[in-house]
Amino acid sequence: MADVARSVSSAPLQGEAALVRTLGTFQLGASIINVVVGVGIFMLPALLAARMGPAAPLAFVVGAAAIVPIALCFAAIGSRAATTGGPYTYLSATFGPFAGFLAGALMWICSVTSSASAAAALAGQAAHAFPWFAQPWPRGLLIAATYTLLFALNAFGVRLGARMIVALAALVLLPLFLLASLGLFFIDWQQVSFSWSALPSSSALGSSLMLVIFAYAGMETALVPSGEVRDPATHVPRATLGAIAIVVLLYVGLQVVCQGMLGAALPGSDAPLADAAGAVWGPARGVLLVTACVSMLGFLMGNLFSSSRLLFALGRDGFLPRPFARVDAKYRVPQLGLFAHAGIAIVLAVAGSFEALALISGGAICLVFAAVAVAAWRAQAIDLRGHGAPLVLPGGALVPVVAVLAMVAILTTLTEREWLAIAASLTALVVVYAVLAATSGRATRRG
Repeated sequence: MADVARSVSSAPLQGEAALVRTLGTFQLGASIINVVVGVGIFMLPALLAARMGPAAPLAFVVGAAAIVPIALCFAAIGSRAATTGGPYTYLSATFGPFAGFLAGALMWICSVTSSASAAAALAGQAAHAFPWFAQPWPRGLLIAATYTLLFALNAFGVRLGARMIVALAALVLLPLFLLASLGLFFIDWQQVSFSWSALPSSSALGSSLMLVIFAYAGMETALVPSGEVRDPATHVPRATLGAIAIVVLLYVGLQVVCQGMLGAALPGSDAPLADAAGAVWGPARGVLLVTACVSMLGFLMGNLFSSSRLLFALGRDGFLPRPFARVDAKYRVPQLGLFAHAGIAIVLAVAGSFEALALISGGAICLVFAAVAVAAWRAQAIDLRGHGAPLVLPGGALVPVVAVLAMVAILTTLTEREWLAIAASLTALVVVYAVLAATSGRATRRG
């Protein structure tokens, strides 16, 4: 009997009830910050300055105006849909399984490509310090070793993964906030402008906003493990809105500091934050380079933690093989989802580049954001709710409409090539859904 009991206790568990609700506002907020403040902010100040000149900080301000309604929509529907899956769960609950599958599959593609882009960027940073990693085999081994370490940290329990996420967030935020705050005392304000008249053109702002939205993106991934959040009706809104507020202030401050410290040299900088820190104090440049690597690791950690839960949710609902819905009995984590996400990201990171992967991810993220905004309106209209009092959006459809219009405006800046890539991906997803539905139908008839 003891052997039977041990066998039962070590068998994989199945379904949503197997997950443990251990995440609170602080852990979830740290996860959001880790995923959002991952790679983009270490590269964007120079890219934005090249497009917009002294008015580059306006891009983050306008981007914030676009992302805040999205964050409100995520907070509102996240307080109503308390199961694992994020946008996949939101769209399934409001518009049915087909919409949910498209949102989930598209979001996972966004997530795995952004993860791979971060890993590629991390390998590039390492190659600056150790040129050996610029060679194909050492580069590939470094990427594989990084994901192996992150898999191990995530695979041995939710609490260990959550603690690492909080620790990495603290390591990243401290030097960034120091630079954003102390740097304000050393900048040349003539190099910075918040005036609309300083914009070179409206097209410059439009092309910059896609980069800004990519930098702000991440909450859609971090909110996937809602099935492991204590009291989602309370913690999801607080974590989402609090994290986005912190990120907006941080991004605007860092852009202003880089702009004011480096001036005309900023557009040509390969490491703008590190160069700005070095202009204040020489040794600080090395600190910021290390911070960039830690931030990328934090992003990869939070991305793997959350995206594996999305694969779990797709397996739970029959859109992936059932083993994806199994949870390790001892550590209560979906290890197959962790393994699959890490394995595919390794292949993409080794084969691809940051720029190519980020562009594909950015456009698709805008589509996911628009879909979640519509789902938030629908959930409030039908009064979808779980446990606890949900966040109610003021003005009914006003916030979702503003959010959708903002995403549509940004999507108009995509090139034909990027639209074709997204259209091809969506077509492939529809084919996958049809095959899975047909297979399920045949199995039901045979049964």
